[in-house]
This record gives sequence, structure tokens and C-alpha cells, in this order.
Amino acid sequence: MLQKNDDISGGAPLRVLLASYRSHPFVGGQGIYVRYLTQALLDLGHQVDVVSGPPYPELDPRAGLIKLPSLDLFAANNPMYALRWKHWRTWADLSEWAAHNSGAFGEPYAFGRRLRRFVAANAGQYDVLHDNQTLARSLLKIQRDLPVVATLHHPISIDLRLALAAEKRWWMRSFIRRWHKFVVMQAKTARKLPFILTVSEASKQAALEDFGGHAEQYHVVPNGVDQRIFHPDLAVKREAHLLVAIASADTPLKGLPVVVDAFAKLVPDHPDLRLHVIGKLRDGPTRNAIAAHGLNELITFSANLEQSDIAKLFQRATIAVSASLFEGFGLPAAEAMACGAPVVVSNGGALPEVVADAGLIVPKGDSNALAAAIAQLLADPCQRTSLGLAAAARAKTVFSWERHAAVAVALYRKAVHANHFT
Repeated sequence: MLQKNDDISGGAPLRVLLASYRSHPFVGGQGIYVRYLTQALLDLGHQVDVVSGPPYPELDPRAGLIKLPSLDLFAANNPMYALRWKHWRTWADLSEWAAHNSGAFGEPYAFGRRLRRFVAANAGQYDVLHDNQTLARSLLKIQRDLPVVATLHHPISIDLRLALAAEKRWWMRSFIRRWHKFVVMQAKTARKLPFILTVSEASKQAALEDFGGHAEQYHVVPNGVDQRIFHPDLAVKREAHLLVAIASADTPLKGLPVVVDAFAKLVPDHPDLRLHVIGKLRDGPTRNAIAAHGLNELITFSANLEQSDIAKLFQRATIAVSASLFEGFGLPAAEAMACGAPVVVSNGGALPEVVADAGLIVPKGDSNALAAAIAQLLADPCQRTSLGLAAAARAKTVFSWERHAAVAVALYRKAVHANHFT
């Protein structure tokens, strides 16, 4: 067990500025990543301030939170009329408003400009900046004065390709391309950052293929899991007919239509089977698939859940399922494993790295294979028990925020050293 002030590279405590352009504590993984990395760095004895745009994260009380307000146009009733006279004073505000109202996602670029101003105004206050997948071009200017390490969970170019493949309307494809213009900026920035932390070999290889650069830039360490929340609980009865699907967002990347199709194949032989999806149902392929199969009464969606509620679902689940077409890591799958749930996952991205031999792995996009694997486990309680035990043991051994933070600190020290000699 690592002790306070004892990271794997040794040395004095560091003053870390951890930057995240949006850090919602419950939706998506960015807020979770920021919270747990911050806590682990603090436990190792380092000082951490988090600088974030809205929504803001929930943090360990030992950390500082620096709020960089954006226009937060997703929360505006009418984004077109959200611009005020004060916003004309900065290009960050103007660019965010113009991008959003022309169909592009401008938050990363705008946050980068605000971050650059903050760093310049607080020169000498920090030893290193850790960027959480903003990858704004401003980082290239910041690193002239402050060493920069960036986390790349996975290249969003993958989301773009899958969204385009799922959309047949030419005009919607144009909107999708416009929305993802920020990916070009992220790719250019990633190619020029010497120190990038990523969470799986799959994500590293995808970044090298899509963004370019060199393998030496990337350093792989898995995410952790909060074992205080996600753990087996003998007091919670595991149900016999409950599938829990893992999808933080109903997007093509998450493969929910594949789960629905597989579920439809299982229901005739398993009429008591129910599917609970962690996520929010949107208009689109998933809703259409549910309606086409007449499964509305058998499928439940839950969004904005507390982590403790998610853990209870995993503890009750007969089987946890993730059919993502790509995952840079697959934190929900790791959390399900930590709760002792037998898991069936696709071979999309890093999921085979996460599960290894502690679950069943099927080809991505193949609802027949997914249904067959689930049916196999439904028919074999002993195999379910064995896989659940193996999953919990693997999660406890492999998914450590402490180790993740220690590797991050080793990168910080390399970045600081390199900065001193440039």
C-alpha cells in the first residue's frame, strides 16, 4: 500500500492544477474521474486545485475548486439570446456562443482560452497542469511556462465515425460533422503534447491511429473503482431475472440497440426477464427498437443516479451487460465487476482488457452472440457465481485509483524535469 508522500517516483509534494472543461458529478465519467483522481493525489500528499467549467464537480473538501464560468448554453432556455454585452469583452465567450448557435461544440476551445488567462494570472502557483481531455490548443502555449500532462480517455473521432455510420440522412450527417469540429483541434494538440496518460492499450492505439504522434507520448494505467461503494454485499439478494445494461448515454457508441435486440431474442424463453438500463432514453434507434419489439413494459431506464444506487443495481443484477462498440476503458463494467456481478461485454475497445477472463466477451454489434452468452449464464447459476467471484477479485486487484494517481505523479515529475531543460 502506498503511503502519504510516497508516489512511485519519489520526491517532494507537488502543486497540481487539474483542469476539466465540464465535470458533471453524475452524468458521464469526467466528473467521476476528476473527483477520484483528486482524492488519490491528496492521499499521496500532493496539493490539488481543480479548475472547471460548469457543471462543477463534487470534490474532496481538501481540494480547491476554481470555477471558470462558461455561457453554459446547454442549460439556457434559448441559447441564441444568451449573449449579453459583457460577453463581448472576451473571445472565449463570443466563440462559445457562435459555435453553439452554428451547430458546433465550442466549450473545449473556449475553456482553453479561459484556462490560459487563469494560469497567466497565477504564475508560479502550480508545478504542473493536468488536463482532463480538453486538449485545447491553448495548452500548447500554457506548456511554455507550466508543464502539462493530459488524460485522453479515448479519441472522440471514434464517436464521430459511429455517429455518422448510424445516421442515413445527409443533412444530419452534416450537423454531426459540424458538431465534432473540435476533434481536429484535439488531434493537433495531442500530437504536440509530450506526456499523455491514457486508460487502456485500446485507447492508446486508437489515439495513435486517429490523432497520430508517437507511442512514447502515451502512458497507460487503468482507472480505479471506489471499492467503498462498489463491492459485493451479501445482504443484498441477487435477483434471478434482472439484466442491468451499462450505458451512460444513448449514443451509437454505447450499442444499446444491440442490447435491446438481444433482449428481444431472450424474452420468449425467459418471460420473467427484465432489463434495467442505467442511462436516459432518447428518440432514435434504441427507442425505435424497443417499440418494434413491443418491450416497453419490460425495460426500465434510470438516469442521474447516485453511485450508491448504481452499486445496488449491480449487486442485485443477475447479469450486467455492456455492448459498447468502443470503450476507452469501460468504468461501469469495472464497477459492476467490483460488485460481484457476472458480466457479458462486447469486444469493443478496452472492454476485453477490463474483463479479461472474469466474464464473457462477444463480438461487438452481434445481438445473436450477446443473446447466446446471456442465455448460457441464465441456464447456469454455478457459472454465474464463479464469474461473479472472479470479477470481484479482479476488480479489487486491478482497478486502483491509488495506482492511477501514482503513475500520474510520475508523469508530472517527468514533465517538470523536461520543462526545466527546454
